Amino acid sequence: MKCHEVDYEIMGSDMQVVEVELDPDEAVVAEAGVMNWMEDGITFESKMGDGSKADQGFMGKLFGAGKRMLTGESLFMTHFTNTGSGKKRVAFAAPYPGKIMPVDMSQIGGELICQKDAFLCAALGTEIGIAFNKKLGAGFFGGEGFILQRLRGDGMAFVHAGGTMVEKKLDSETLRVDTGCLVAFSPGIDYDIQRSGGLKSMFFGGEGLFLATLSGTGTVYLQSLPFSRLADRILERIPSSSSSSSSFSSNDEG
Repeated sequence: MKCHEVDYEIMGSDMQVVEVELDPDEAVVAEAGVMNWMEDGITFESKMGDGSKADQGFMGKLFGAGKRMLTGESLFMTHFTNTGSGKKRVAFAAPYPGKIMPVDMSQIGGELICQKDAFLCAALGTEIGIAFNKKLGAGFFGGEGFILQRLRGDGMAFVHAGGTMVEKKLDSETLRVDTGCLVAFSPGIDYDIQRSGGLKSMFFGGEGLFLATLSGTGTVYLQSLPFSRLADRILERIPSSSSSSSSFSSNDEG
């Protein structure tokens, strides 16, 4: 496997953008709707599949796209190619505040398992598939469902996390985290779900019913503010329709 070699620059602090620099004929693949800007000479096309296997037939592409749909992602991916002369740049950002993490796949064993909405973009040649979690407990109670995304390749990939990104190195160690705070982990890490404690702690501790247990030797990437947690806080602040009606009625009476 040989991915395109791309250069990049990450801009910003809390709401980051990654600008990828492409040489002529180089390309990057990205999730639909994450592009911010691109220079003249960059062309883009929505394709079925990630383009990692040039000789893959239609049925193979359809099967791969169908697997992506199981994770809730789009059937198509967008391919951005430098068809001009000289270096050209295209930029990508996630739809909510957080950090963008560059991952050199060749430095972590050529594989990364991540939550289904963490992938942002990657050099052409990166295989973006799915990873079925073999343990039913992790699947049903892991927060991200039974299916995780698997990235394979030897080039640059970029994943996004909410809030602050934290990298943890494990050496035959075990780490327990809130299921929503897990972004990704490298090969050599075993992932499972365990109860967070006794019944009292589970229901009144505020930490959820289950925790993710990661053990082994490798790298774990965490996020401080999962989007689901942010969305819950926003929903709590939205006035209900009944309270809004009562407010309008009070104003009318006045």
